[in-house]
Amino acid sequence: MSGPHAVGGLAPVSRMELLISYVLRGGVLMSSAVIAIGILRLALTHNTGYAIILPHHLPDIVAYHQSAGPGAFPTSLVSVWAGAVAGKPYAIIAAGILLLIATPVVRVALSVVFFLAEADWLYVAITLFVLAVLLIGLLTGIG
Repeated sequence: MSGPHAVGGLAPVSRMELLISYVLRGGVLMSSAVIAIGILRLALTHNTGYAIILPHHLPDIVAYHQSAGPGAFPTSLVSVWAGAVAGKPYAIIAAGILLLIATPVVRVALSVVFFLAEADWLYVAITLFVLAVLLIGLLTGIG
């Protein structure tokens, strides 16, 4: 597949697919690493960053209590960021989850750039619509 738009032996679509696969793989690996760091800190310290977990309270590690108990978990971007910077295990885990959620959004945004570069206006419009729906859903919690 070598045409007038091929670079390095790969057609533009192949390069686009390859870069998108790297973004998806990198996002998943990065979020997995961040989550693993948070879990490791939690296992080593027995402290969520919000409350100490005693050995006989191990089920509380996975319990979700928004405002009380050992399972208290940061629920806003600001609290996740502040907690992760402070090294709080639950906030680090939440940051990893947010990275995982952001990965497909970045993939869609990257697709917009590729479709713009190819001047494929129909796919630019469709992909911008999908990106808008994703962002509105993320920011408002709808859907």
